[in-house]
Amino acid sequence: MKSDWVINAFLVIGLLVTAVCIVLPLIHAIQLSFFQLESFVSEPKYIGLKNYSETFADSVFWWALLHGCIYAGGSIIFQVSLGIGIALVLSKSFKGQQIVRGLSLLPYLLPVVIVTLTFLWMMDGTLGIITIGLAKIGIRDVPWFETPFTAMAMVIFVSVWLWTPFVTTCFLAGLQTVPKALYDAAKVDGLGPWQTFWQVTIPVLKPILTIIILLRAIWMFNKFEVVWLLTQGGPVGATEHLPILAYRKAFLMFNVGGGAAVATISFMILSIAVFIYFKLSPIEEK
Repeated sequence: MKSDWVINAFLVIGLLVTAVCIVLPLIHAIQLSFFQLESFVSEPKYIGLKNYSETFADSVFWWALLHGCIYAGGSIIFQVSLGIGIALVLSKSFKGQQIVRGLSLLPYLLPVVIVTLTFLWMMDGTLGIITIGLAKIGIRDVPWFETPFTAMAMVIFVSVWLWTPFVTTCFLAGLQTVPKALYDAAKVDGLGPWQTFWQVTIPVLKPILTIIILLRAIWMFNKFEVVWLLTQGGPVGATEHLPILAYRKAFLMFNVGGGAAVATISFMILSIAVFIYFKLSPIEEK
């Protein structure tokens, strides 16, 4: 049938795009991790697992892994918590609901570079509008990016502002699928709003929530541009995570093999984490 031919054609095109854009670069990166080379055009020298042994022996790698977990974990907690809260508010009927729903998506629609540089300017230690505003109420010399704690907090804050609307949109769409009869039954049983949320809403939307957390974890663990534009991994490596470490090794320290090894290890860590996550939180088919 013609419809089957069209479906198969799109499937083949999708597989080809995936192979060219994801699988082949992944295989090439893994291959590079077994070689020593200063650039992508230099002559590679096979060194086996030396890049991996040096990476695991380097304390900078373990600190970068810890920073990545803190950044991803903090971002996920706030994105999911705020996203669900906003979705619950937007699911209620009120005047201007559609306008507010549209505005809630605005941060997610803006270019990441523009948003990040805007926040960087607003929190500039001398000319930033937020810095000047706080100075007028007596709060001066705020070390936005000068200390490890505040730098990580600011990176997480900007990430939460950017990508909370994704969680809001997904959870809001899921809320529309919850049968109203379940809420009516909860009222009959005398459940309050908090009990209804935990005993009705969350169990029904668990599959959606599982996917949301998984996607946010993968994206935040691999997120590069926000951290690089805000802090470049500083101060003193306090916000340097695995993507930045891989970039620094490959392009700033002229150790392409070492950078590829870091990237490969990061990929393996995520793969194992995803496997364990699905084992602990399987998606139930209904």
